[in-house]
Amino acid sequence: MTRNGPDDATRKGTSEAQAIEGLLAYAQSRPRWGRAALKVVSEAVARSRALARESPGEHTALLARCLRTAAKLLLKRGRAVEALPLALEAVALTRSVGGAPLVVSLHCLAAALEGLHRYSEAAATLAEADGIPPQPDD
Repeated sequence: MTRNGPDDATRKGTSEAQAIEGLLAYAQSRPRWGRAALKVVSEAVARSRALARESPGEHTALLARCLRTAAKLLLKRGRAVEALPLALEAVALTRSVGGAPLVVSLHCLAAALEGLHRYSEAAATLAEADGIPPQPDD
């Protein structure tokens, strides 16, 4: 599916997960200071929360990815206070999975902590990420 805009989320034949992926791709392609990206990523988070409630095991990773994307967009805009709870939730969701998803979430959390000038906590978070062993490829 080509992701050209937020209307991709409503295209006929698009699954809800594909629609959310389209919203994330669109949000990440928006200019740094545009409001459209935050609006679209907020919609992606809301839709992925609903999907994860219906089928938690299947869509938890998508929700964590949406939360990380939202946190990163907020951090780019200097809004670390708003990004922190999203990054914390992404870490909580990925703890049970471990591996790369947890490492990426911990890095996002560390960036949010740095944005709040909580450097020792950010360093501890990065140390935790560095201590996670890589998972073998299947």
